[in-house]
Amino acid sequence: MKGYTGDSIRNIALLGHGGCGKTTILEAALLASGAIKRLGRIEDGNTVSDYDKMEIEKRHSIGASLVPVERGGFKINFIDTPGFFDFVGDVHSALRAVEAAVIVVDASAGVQVGTEKAWNSCKQHNTPKFFLLNKTDKENSDVNRVIADLKAKFGTSVVTLDDKDALSEIVAETDEVLLDKFFSGKEFTEEEFNRGLSGGVASGDIVPVAACSAVNGDGVDEFLDMLLEYAPGPYSHPPYEGADAKGEIVSRKCGESEAASGFVFKTIADPFVGKISLIKVISGKLVLGAEIYNAGAEKTEKLGSMFYLRGKTQSDAPSVPAGDIAAASKLQYTQTGDTLCDRTKVIKYPPVEFPEPSLFMAVEPKVKGEEEKINAGLHKLMEEDPSFVVKRDTETHQTLLGGQGEIQINIVTSKLKEKFGVNVALKDPKVPYRETIKGSSDVQGKHKKQSGGAGQYGDVHIRFSPSQEEFEFSEELFGGSVPRNYVPAVEKGLRECMDKGPLAGCKVVNVKAVLYDGSYHEVDSNEMAFKIAASLAFKKGIAEAKPILLEPVVRLEILAPDEYMGDIMGDMNKRRGKILGMEPQAGGGQKVLAEAPQAEIFRYAVALRSITQARGSFIMRFDRYEEIPAHLAEKIIAGYKTASAAE
Repeated sequence: MKGYTGDSIRNIALLGHGGCGKTTILEAALLASGAIKRLGRIEDGNTVSDYDKMEIEKRHSIGASLVPVERGGFKINFIDTPGFFDFVGDVHSALRAVEAAVIVVDASAGVQVGTEKAWNSCKQHNTPKFFLLNKTDKENSDVNRVIADLKAKFGTSVVTLDDKDALSEIVAETDEVLLDKFFSGKEFTEEEFNRGLSGGVASGDIVPVAACSAVNGDGVDEFLDMLLEYAPGPYSHPPYEGADAKGEIVSRKCGESEAASGFVFKTIADPFVGKISLIKVISGKLVLGAEIYNAGAEKTEKLGSMFYLRGKTQSDAPSVPAGDIAAASKLQYTQTGDTLCDRTKVIKYPPVEFPEPSLFMAVEPKVKGEEEKINAGLHKLMEEDPSFVVKRDTETHQTLLGGQGEIQINIVTSKLKEKFGVNVALKDPKVPYRETIKGSSDVQGKHKKQSGGAGQYGDVHIRFSPSQEEFEFSEELFGGSVPRNYVPAVEKGLRECMDKGPLAGCKVVNVKAVLYDGSYHEVDSNEMAFKIAASLAFKKGIAEAKPILLEPVVRLEILAPDEYMGDIMGDMNKRRGKILGMEPQAGGGQKVLAEAPQAEIFRYAVALRSITQARGSFIMRFDRYEEIPAHLAEKIIAGYKTASAAE
């Protein structure tokens, strides 16, 4: 692949609902440009874009891929993004590397949820948009109906390039001189029209619509020519803002005259090459063999291997100019979201913002002893897909895998098996219940053991009562009933017991313990004896102080269209939840503020997607602990006792 300068490059993301034909469109574009000799088929597993073994097996994209198409002295760097909602992280990554996006719509299916989500993602990133209606060869496709639906859904900015009247009016509004000319009844010159149209696309005021059949090639040439004519190029992008070495805001214009900088928008874990970093060069140029500074890691990397990618095919890239996209392998410190730049002129661009995980599952090895292999594998996979997270719950002792939905989590576990040879089971997470007391108690804990030789003796009297602090310990000893040097052992014995309560083996909180009396033996008393005595007092004292079970309560912010509000509120009531309020949103829909027990929310991501046809989303935050209803507490305690007896 020959080198191109920024003025002859277009960087375009392909977005859209799953199954709309993005991958096939790229095949058609490559065929039209002569890069391939025949159209690959997803069913046959031989497309340029979906080359990953798992993508071939699943027959859909699970990660963004870079596919350049060369045409008439220009290069269009297409980034093909997955259509399934679980992989929205790759959409966010791709939109950080392009100047425009094409939202592909199945002409036989019309506007779908994925169409709306793609539109909203582009708006979030201020990305200029095009619509491409694909599958026009299907019998039930109706291009005019779909265009009308697009206009009804997304506004009058949606226009076809053959609708000259509508285009002229919108073009006129992009420039005061053109507006005066329009109202005076004069026609625009071709140069004025194209300039106004390009400006309108760049500002988002115009969203052109094209149509094609990727399968038979109809309209593909016209679609590519439209992008070359009207899609903004890298040099037209507003200056990129970042932070310098002192943390102050600076900006960098896309161009070769500026100091070198690039943004790593995606990482690929290649089984043969290792880690591959996809880099959008923003300013200057990156040169093979040169040293480059990682502003985030504050480390210097060497560009020892740099190449252009087309799917999985690589071609040498001796240097990559501003505006182009290339790949580098084996960068030691570099991760997705990092900035590579000239050390003498540091700039650090904002990282990719990934949506928070909405579904967590506990992951356990099917073979005992492979926990370390699981953690190592998951952290390697996180380099490739930072949109999922791994965390260890210290209370339930589970490893939790968080993502956007079941598909993403299942793909992650499938990759664990394929790439790292680890078989895992997915389970619902355990609820981190807690225990506390509502009353007070006054108990004795006495440990006395005599079995030949030195014995053990420890005796404590402790009062237990509720506290605002997690654990509060004090002593009111007198007369040397318990020597001072044993008091720390008593406190340590109590603290160790706080990890496992008597009701259901949960962490105990909000307890005050006062050591006020006891006795000792001059020979047999020691620290261990007093620790054991304290633990005996704890178990008896908590049991006598009206212990109760607490459950975590979370606060939710749910975003969804108006028509789903009734179903959302009804579902929340079934989950023992409370609706705290509703806030109308500027772009339409409502934000529902609610709270519910965490135990009822583990699979809420799946339920909300079903209720709202995938149009709803939510974020969740831990809020507080509160007493669990008695009938539910009885079940939990009974389950714990049964499990303990079995062990």
